[in-house]
Amino acid sequence: MSAELIQEEWKPKTNPWLIIFPVMLATFMYALDETVANVALPHIAGSYSVSSQESIWVLTSYLMASSIVIPMIDFFCKFFGRKNFFMLGVFIFTIASFLCGVSNSIGMIVVARALQGLGGGCLMPMAQAITLESFTGETRNKAMAVFGLVVIVAPIFGPVLGGYITENWSWPYIFFINLPVGFICIALAKQFLEDPPYVQKQNNIHLDKWGFLWLCVWLIPLQIVFDKGNDADWFNATWICWLTAIAVSGAVLFFYTQVKGKNPLVKLDVLKDTNYLFGTVMLILINAVLLASLAILPQMLQYMLGYDSFLSGLAIMPRGLGCLTALLIFGGLGGRLSYRTYGVIGLICLGIGGWMLGLLNLEINPMNIAIPNYIFGLGLVFSFMPITTLSCITIRNDQMTNASGLQNLLKTIGGAIGTSLVATMISRFSQVHQLGLVKNLSISNPVFMDKLNTLSGTFIHQAGDMMNSTYMAGKMLYNQLIQQSTLCAYMTTFKVFSIACFILIPFMFLLKGEKR
Repeated sequence: MSAELIQEEWKPKTNPWLIIFPVMLATFMYALDETVANVALPHIAGSYSVSSQESIWVLTSYLMASSIVIPMIDFFCKFFGRKNFFMLGVFIFTIASFLCGVSNSIGMIVVARALQGLGGGCLMPMAQAITLESFTGETRNKAMAVFGLVVIVAPIFGPVLGGYITENWSWPYIFFINLPVGFICIALAKQFLEDPPYVQKQNNIHLDKWGFLWLCVWLIPLQIVFDKGNDADWFNATWICWLTAIAVSGAVLFFYTQVKGKNPLVKLDVLKDTNYLFGTVMLILINAVLLASLAILPQMLQYMLGYDSFLSGLAIMPRGLGCLTALLIFGGLGGRLSYRTYGVIGLICLGIGGWMLGLLNLEINPMNIAIPNYIFGLGLVFSFMPITTLSCITIRNDQMTNASGLQNLLKTIGGAIGTSLVATMISRFSQVHQLGLVKNLSISNPVFMDKLNTLSGTFIHQAGDMMNSTYMAGKMLYNQLIQQSTLCAYMTTFKVFSIACFILIPFMFLLKGEKR
């Protein structure tokens, strides 16, 4: 019997729903940790006496380390056996979570988070491949709905859980909670997971050492550039130029070795599939918008509106409710709508939710945050699940591990870059808005002069003379201008996210769809 026939006929001996239980548990744990630290960043920065922008490394080191390990999945699955490698990944992730919790410096927690990413980066691609392989027909749609829900809800639930733990205990416990979950997951995986013939432990497996080297040369300098570029004034700094050149060279050499090599880390031939290619491009941008928005929304609520960690996480919770609503609609309508239709509806919802967040101001009530987040949640499910399914619908089972690995590599890189760039976007948009608003602080502006004179009169008893009271009044008005320009920067950034989602809508018509 040919290997291809074995691959098509293979079915798990265990009930597939038992198989995906530890898989979904590991996926939830990994996806949760993408964002669980978001609301705790001000506390982490305070603990280590670093700036808020430096604390972003806690997020991006995790994402970038995940990107590095993802292309290695196919090799390690054949070297260890997929079941053994899955359990090893969960074990490394769990131990790294403990190291994150006991870290005593920003350097240690960044390294621990990177180790956590190395262990966890393999989990989601393997989970996606196992889910797609273990089910067929209508049950595959249901299983992918569960997978999509976990992937989407976990990052949204992360800030709520992280905020509650940070406020009621201490931020290290957001990592310690992974310990019991991780060991339970290992026990269940050992009991239920099976290895198909094409991902069992094999002999004479060769690692693409050059491909791995160029991958590191590409991604590590790239992440440093995106994280530190704004602080260094980008390409006005020589070292940023050099690192960018190294990253670009690494990327070119990596893709060259993957095309020409005999045993590449990832097989790029799956990109010839148009559904896979366009679907992956769309998922990269959606993931960048999702993670970037989850990185800045808690910060905006804490720094601009005075929310604590728990309340800022709770304010994002309506996204999860939107996801649950969309999942019920997705399952209830059955095959009445095509995946393409769902995707278009989802992207429209993402665009509307992002635009509504871009209309916020400092005098808002909780519903002004809840409603756009709810709509955003609807859009995530309606876009993410159909696009993920359509992108892999024509991929053979023996290609699934490689295809999901490459897709998750590119998605994770997109999320890491989005998370890094959003800090720069806030900084630069704030400067632009500040330049526009500062023109109003002029003696030729009667509104400004009336406000200045009123405040000066208020401060006269405290300052002692008119000169000092006028200085204090001017300082207060300037601080208000800074606050307004920063808020406008957040609003502009959300509008950029909205426009990006609307731009993706035509891409849906490039995907070959089918009825559910």
